[in-house]
Amino acid sequence: MTSFVNIQYSRQHPGVSRVESAIDSAQNMGRTFSGKRALATLFLSAMVAAGMVVAYEVMDTVAEGHLLVMWIAMWAVAFATLALFAGTARNLAARLKAGLDGWSSSLAQSRADERLWAIATKDARVMSDIQAAMTRAEDDSVASPNAAGMSPRAQRLSRSFWSGSF
Repeated sequence: MTSFVNIQYSRQHPGVSRVESAIDSAQNMGRTFSGKRALATLFLSAMVAAGMVVAYEVMDTVAEGHLLVMWIAMWAVAFATLALFAGTARNLAARLKAGLDGWSSSLAQSRADERLWAIATKDARVMSDIQAAMTRAEDDSVASPNAAGMSPRAQRLSRSFWSGSF
């Protein structure tokens, strides 16, 4: 009688699959990191630390017999503070992050305008491109202001260059 044996062997070494899984987890950890959450945690930690300092100063003046009760009360205050200010700290962190992002992008735009202007003062071709863009912008300004896409600072710099007052 003939019998067939069908054995399924793994095509990949278990150690290799564990290492690959660990590498994937490490890569995903960087993607799931949230700056807002970290900043909110930092704010909460600062508030709780301030509350702990105040509680410790109050506890320092109390007699030795009530020390355990004061420690329990201090930790209850710490956890209540965490629960009370968690949403506020998260919103504050989100607003701070958005403000810093806006400031950073405006600073980058300003630097880019300055670099373009420095290049344009040395290269007549770039200046003629800027002049052509300004001419198109003036033609399109009837339809919509700032149609050339130039920042207000770049427009002021360009006007001052062509008027000779730079």
